[in-house]
Order: sequence, then structure tokens, then C-alpha cells
Amino acid sequence: MSRFNDYLAEKMGDPEFKAEYDALEPEFAIIQAMIDARKKLGLTQKQLSEKTGIAQADISKLENGNANPSLKTLQRLAHGMGMNLKIEFIPNQHQLNK
Repeated sequence: MSRFNDYLAEKMGDPEFKAEYDALEPEFAIIQAMIDARKKLGLTQKQLSEKTGIAQADISKLENGNANPSLKTLQRLAHGMGMNLKIEFIPNQHQLNK
């Protein structure tokens, strides 16, 4: 993984690349939160599928970043894991410095 991290660190020196990467951060955060919650509960994608009625293939697509979940889908996933969904707006540090 260090080769990838080295590559990423090098690419982050490019302002255009960094801006695009930073723009995708909210999507990455949602994906990682979904995966972390599922794994913390010891659930497979198939088990989560059975609990939510969402096809396992669709859960896989969400976790691989190949689909964008609706708010309703995120709520179904959270409910299936016995969790509540919390979405919040937080100040943008860049905007605070202006």
C-alpha cells in the first residue's frame, strides 16, 4: 500500500488533481462509513441484503463507489443495521479563513 500512498502524495502536489480528489471526499466518507458499520456488526453484504431488502449486488455497487445511494437507501441500510442515519452540515474550514 505504501507505493499507492507515495503515488497519491505525489499526485496531491498537483492543485487540479487535489481539487478533484477533495471534491470526492464526501462520497468516500459515506462509502467508508457504510462499510465500517456493516463490518463492525459482523454482517456480510448478503446478510445486510436480507435485512434491508436491498439486493446484495446493489450493496456491492454502493460499497465499491459504482452507485450513488439516495437518502432513502441510506436510511434503509442504517435501519437494517439497527442504526440511525445522521447527516450534518459543518463549516468549511476554507470558508472560515476568508
